[in-house]
Amino acid sequence: MARITAVSPALPEHVYSQEEITAVIAPMLTDDPAKQNVLRRLHGSSRVDTRHLVMPIERYRDTTSFTDSNAHFVEVAADLTERALRDALAASGLQPKDVDYVMFTSVTGVSAPSIDALLVARLGLRSDVKRVPMYGLGCVAGAAGIARVNDYLAGHPDDVAVLVAVELCSLTFQPGDDSTANLVATGLFGDGAAAVVMVGDNRAAGISGVDVVDTRSQLYPDTEGVIGFTASSTGFRIVLTAQVSEVIERNFGGDANAFLFANGLTLDDVGTWIAHPGGPKVLESFQSSLELPDGVFDNSWDSLSRVGNLSSVSVLEILSTELGRPHADGETGLLFALGPGVSAELVLLRW
Repeated sequence: MARITAVSPALPEHVYSQEEITAVIAPMLTDDPAKQNVLRRLHGSSRVDTRHLVMPIERYRDTTSFTDSNAHFVEVAADLTERALRDALAASGLQPKDVDYVMFTSVTGVSAPSIDALLVARLGLRSDVKRVPMYGLGCVAGAAGIARVNDYLAGHPDDVAVLVAVELCSLTFQPGDDSTANLVATGLFGDGAAAVVMVGDNRAAGISGVDVVDTRSQLYPDTEGVIGFTASSTGFRIVLTAQVSEVIERNFGGDANAFLFANGLTLDDVGTWIAHPGGPKVLESFQSSLELPDGVFDNSWDSLSRVGNLSSVSVLEILSTELGRPHADGETGLLFALGPGVSAELVLLRW
C-alpha cells in the first residue's frame, strides 16, 4: 500500500480577522442595510476567526474582471505550490528529481500550461515526470487526489508521487452579488495550498508516515445543482444550497459504515477523524449522520476557525497537523470530503 510521508501547507501572508473582512466587503456586496445585517449575522455564525488572503483586502475593490483575477491566480498559485512542494519533499528526505508523478488540483483558477507544468522548471523536477492536472472536483479534491495518487502507486510501487492542491477562493469574489449563497461563501472561504508526498509500497521501507489502506468514491444522483461554480464574465459564481446538509444526512453515515465494514472495521475502530470543514452545518451534519459524540471533529473545527474553508486544501491542512501529533502504531484514521456532483471521497488511513 502507498504511504503518505509528508504534507506541507502554504498560506498567503495577508491575514485578517473575520470582523475586518466583513467590514470591508459589506459595502462592496450591497448598499442595502438589511442585506448588510444579514451578511454580518452569517459571517458571525460561521465559526471562522481568521483567514489568509492572496491580496491586501483593499485590492479586492479594484479587481473586477476575470482576466485580472485569473492572471493573479496563476502568479500566486505557482509561488504557493512551489513553497508547499519544496517543504513536503524536504520533510520526506527526497529531492525534486526523485518525483515520478505529479497530480495537481484546483477549482478557483485556470492555466494552460497548468500550474504543475510551471513547477517542473521552478523546482527542478525531471523533464520526464508524469503530470495529471485535475479540475472541477472542488472541496472533495484533496481526498480524491490522495485516492487517485494511491491508485497510481498501486501499479508503480517503486515510485514517488505528489499531490499539489491550491485554492485561491478570494479571487472568485463577486462584488455586487448579494445572493444568500454569496453572502454565506464570503464568510467561509480562505486561500491556501498544500503538497502531499506519497511513496509506493516498495519505496516505503524505513520511511515513516501513514499508510493508505483503502479508498471509496460516491456520486449522489440528482444533486448536480446543490454545490459548485458557474462561469460568468466576471469569473466563478458560487452555487451553494441548503441541500448540502440534506445530502450528508441522507447518505453519508451509511456509506462510511459500509466502507469501514468492507475493511473489517466499525466506527469505534477509528481513532482519528479528518473531516472536510465545509462550514458549521456541514460538520454538524457529518457528526449527526455518523452518530458520533462531540469532540471527534475538533481538528476540523480548529482549522475552520484558523484559516476558513480552503476547499480541496482543507483536509490536507488538517492531515498535516495530524502528522505532527503522536499516534499509536496501527491506529486507524478516516479522511473524507464532499464536493460538487454531489460527490464524496473516503480514505482509510493507518499509522
